[in-house]
Amino acid sequence: MTEPARTIADAVVVITGAAHGIGAAYARALVAEGAAVVVVDLDGDGAEKLAGELRESGGRALAFRADISDEADLKAMVDGTVAEFGTITGLVNNAAVFSVVPMSRSPFDEITLDEWDLMMRVNVRGTWQACKAVIPAMRAAGYGKIVNISSGTALKGSASRIHYVTSKAAILGFTKVLAREVGGDGIRVNCVAPGSTLSEEAPDEGTMAYRQTQVGGRAIQRVMLPPDVVGAVRFMLGPESDFVTGQTLVVDGGSHMH
Repeated sequence: MTEPARTIADAVVVITGAAHGIGAAYARALVAEGAAVVVVDLDGDGAEKLAGELRESGGRALAFRADISDEADLKAMVDGTVAEFGTITGLVNNAAVFSVVPMSRSPFDEITLDEWDLMMRVNVRGTWQACKAVIPAMRAAGYGKIVNISSGTALKGSASRIHYVTSKAAILGFTKVLAREVGGDGIRVNCVAPGSTLSEEAPDEGTMAYRQTQVGGRAIQRVMLPPDVVGAVRFMLGPESDFVTGQTLVVDGGSHMH
């Protein structure tokens, strides 16, 4: 049986870690196509600022300050979203310890237990908990799109950040298992793995220099920017990907080819 086509304009999409950087780019692009967007971030003021900007432009947007590893925060977000928009049809699991919530770049045996545990709590457990929170609404609708954000580092390994790479590699397996478990509910679960992206809003010289070092290994030899990832996420949320699930789409300018 063929499901009715749904457009991005019909979507109600929760985006975690959306107040800044790539998450904010996703939010702006989806609202521009008519979607309702829920900006979720640990930075509540930043989330409200972006949601306000989106509303001023004529879009539909809500903001929630939430720790994605906190069940109470996620429940309040889901309840508030459903009360406002009636449903949730999309989730982008973008929040992670990386830049806005910084990580150390240290050899494997110098990373502290506390930092290792924080990385796994946010990047892995937080993704799982966000999915648990929104899937009941998707099941009720008989339709949903979940896009998990991994990283190209999970495909090649990247020295001096073993905790981050491990957490992003976990998302690859998580995506496949969840896709099998919820496919019968009409929910698709996919993954996007971006390459090194200039996502910082005010990058310093060191950051710019590091991003430039990533260019040489790419077939498309330029610095990767947030808009380069938006199309892949939009595809996974839109009706064009309704028969795609359990997949990982690498967006890195041809650094990794499979």
